[in-house]
Amino acid sequence: MYKMIGTDGRQYGPVAADQIRQWLAQNRVNAQTLVQAEGSTEWKPLISFPEFAAEFRMAPPPVAMPMSDPRASNKIAAGVCAILLGGLGIHKFILGYTGAGLIMLLVSVLTCGLLLPIFHLIGLIEGIIYLSKSDEDFVQTYVIRRREWF
Repeated sequence: MYKMIGTDGRQYGPVAADQIRQWLAQNRVNAQTLVQAEGSTEWKPLISFPEFAAEFRMAPPPVAMPMSDPRASNKIAAGVCAILLGGLGIHKFILGYTGAGLIMLLVSVLTCGLLLPIFHLIGLIEGIIYLSKSDEDFVQTYVIRRREWF
């Protein structure tokens, strides 16, 4: 049985070793939590107890890398498609703008390609804009505010 000092400075226990292992799994205690074994007067960090040391020998947790917003995952696909296939409006479909995509596709097809160069220029400009924005700006502009054109 063990006693421990919590992060609030209060003493807890006696608790069994299994309970401490459970608290470790829940991140309620850590390697530096002060613990006193039954029959002892000395307070020591939890990691200094051989029965718990193995719990801390596992691989260190991975370093948290800043992750980009998952809502920006279509940015590159939409940008490349806008540059290469802009006249067909494929990039609009990728972003979920079905109406705008249908307008570009149908106008380009129904005019037998006569207006295709105009829509391709629009797509080229939009593709450059998509790819030049930061992920945060892209999400704010095209996912949250749902800006369909330029």
